[in-house]
Amino acid sequence: MNTMRNKVQLIGHVGQEPEIKNLEGGKKVANLTLATNEYYKNDKGEKVEQTEWHRITAWGKVADIIEKYVEKGKEIAIEGKLSHRSYEDKDGNKRYVTEVVANDILLLSK
Repeated sequence: MNTMRNKVQLIGHVGQEPEIKNLEGGKKVANLTLATNEYYKNDKGEKVEQTEWHRITAWGKVADIIEKYVEKGKEIAIEGKLSHRSYEDKDGNKRYVTEVVANDILLLSK
């Protein structure tokens, strides 16, 4: 049951080219956005598509895979945990970020 705590699984399409950064000490991080779509019928019986955008961060080997194989538009599945953080922008305003920190990725598009 402990493995189910703070677990996120998403399947969607990559929204932009992944941003890859090489950090000090040889660490690598990948940042990307992922669009997931849901469909439902409204009051009039019309099919409606709702798109949610998710911010994804990956480190190490998962970042390596993203760098080599993932590009805008590709369908991928990710598994990770939900993370919240804050920072100060260049104007001194406090900003809040919610993201999925990916620990596994599955490439679904050819």
